[in-house]
Amino acid sequence: MGIKVQIFSAPSCNICAKASAVIQNLADEIGENKIQWRKVNVVEEIDLAVSLGILSTPAIVINDVLVFTGLPSTEKLRAEIFKRLDSV
Repeated sequence: MGIKVQIFSAPSCNICAKASAVIQNLADEIGENKIQWRKVNVVEEIDLAVSLGILSTPAIVINDVLVFTGLPSTEKLRAEIFKRLDSV
């Protein structure tokens, strides 16, 4: 069993696109079976974003918990993912 990562993004957000690329690279590195991720358009899923407390994009949610507002460094994101994988 893995973890669920959601990238909340806005259609014209360049940093959001970078966040998606970083997550895809980490999923490729760690294994798709350990990280299930998806990109969430806040415009289309505003109710979900509000319920999670997301006020800006990009935002990264891991296992239904808002973990990052903004794009962290790849190292911080990798460390957070491994921490959560260890607790699964």
